Amino acid sequence: MKRADGVMAAYPLFQEDGGGSIPTSALQLQLTEIGMRRAQELNWKWHSMLPRTDLGNLLCGNTSVAYGAEFDGNYYAVGIWSQPIIRAVCDGHTIELRRLAICQSAPRNTASRMLAVMCRLVKRKFPEMCKAVSYLAVDVHKGTIYKAAGWTPVGAIVKARPQRFSGVNKNTRATAPLQTKSDKQRWEKRL
Repeated sequence: MKRADGVMAAYPLFQEDGGGSIPTSALQLQLTEIGMRRAQELNWKWHSMLPRTDLGNLLCGNTSVAYGAEFDGNYYAVGIWSQPIIRAVCDGHTIELRRLAICQSAPRNTASRMLAVMCRLVKRKFPEMCKAVSYLAVDVHKGTIYKAAGWTPVGAIVKARPQRFSGVNKNTRATAPLQTKSDKQRWEKRL
């Protein structure tokens, strides 16, 4: 490339280790436990379908944790885990990945790497957990990141629950506005 003074300048093809403010590999990201309110903020910024979350819902039970993927003081991804929402899955040995949100400038493979590392961190924090579950919105996602991280689709695709939020009806779910209208596929991984 020519500089303004006509001299040819050479630029490296790849950023050197620690030589820039944007990570070039998911391996450069450090996953650390973060507070649930901070996790909510990051999810709000990056989640493609469900930016809203309910703090009380995320902190239900005694198995809640959030992880942030950070590089050079900036976050690039967030994962929020809690006790499963569906009672039939809430057996004391299963934990649910409630949200996974990745920013646009995150390096390739951030999501699948984050899934793999978070599973190890969750098992270390909650040794009694044997299985992780997550639900994928099939209208938007194909499950590529789950497959790459060793997760397995389980059961049939389930129709979305009807949105019954009126504020007056006794059958109202307070979290209805936080739910997607997409059909869902459950994915599981042994921890």
